[in-house]
Amino acid sequence: GMRPWIAVAYSAPVAAASAVFLVYPFGQGSFSDAMPLGISGTFNYMLVFQAEHNILMHPFHMLGVAGVFGGSLFSAMHGSLVTSSLVRETTENESQNYGYKFGQEEETYNIVAAHGYFGRLIFQYASFNNSRSLHFFLAAWPVVGIWFTALGVSTMAFNLNGFNFNQSIMSSEGKVINTWADVLNRAGLGMEVMHESNAHNFP
Repeated sequence: GMRPWIAVAYSAPVAAASAVFLVYPFGQGSFSDAMPLGISGTFNYMLVFQAEHNILMHPFHMLGVAGVFGGSLFSAMHGSLVTSSLVRETTENESQNYGYKFGQEEETYNIVAAHGYFGRLIFQYASFNNSRSLHFFLAAWPVVGIWFTALGVSTMAFNLNGFNFNQSIMSSEGKVINTWADVLNRAGLGMEVMHESNAHNFP
């Protein structure tokens, strides 16, 4: 069975929910700063969070994005490879599904064929030939990414934004060389003004 691993994996969404519903409002000093449950409330929370903490420039958020997008990509690739290399145990007249008994010991697909194809598609060492290490990777990649995002939100709850890449790039004459990071900073100021219009002067 999966022993403790399902609980370990489930700790990622639990950590993420705890970060936005509990840790963040505790750090900010009010449950009005927690994430609301509706769609528009969630989007508002995200915009205000970006305005006040610049989370998009935080490496822990970047790791979370890589975890979620990478996890969905790897899942799709894995499902495609397994489906493409299933071994038929039935005749043409019945469903291929009947060739599989739930919980059986034997694999239902040809892992050598899948490994060989994927190794040629990318390169040999990009492809797992060990089923267990492959499935560990499939589970661990998104889990670790979401752990990092939860950590990022939990640190920013206490206004600890030190990991952010906030600094503008300066030329030797001391002039700002504008990048997308500066556009993001300006957008953050605008969002902050709209959020608490009586507390800010813009620009």
